[in-house]
Amino acid sequence: MVERSIAWLTRRNRRAPHRGISRNNARLQLRITGLNLRRLLNLGLRDNNGNWVLA
Repeated sequence: MVERSIAWLTRRNRRAPHRGISRNNARLQLRITGLNLRRLLNLGLRDNNGNWVLA
């Protein structure tokens, strides 16, 4: 699973797209968040009257 996670992060991202560490770090954190959310949705994360639950 580790190799797959690294592959998802580096897909089409061979070079840093922005100048500066903070902007690239923010972009990486946003990408990680999106991948984690997509994974949770695939695992069954649903909204149950305002509460998030895993089915």
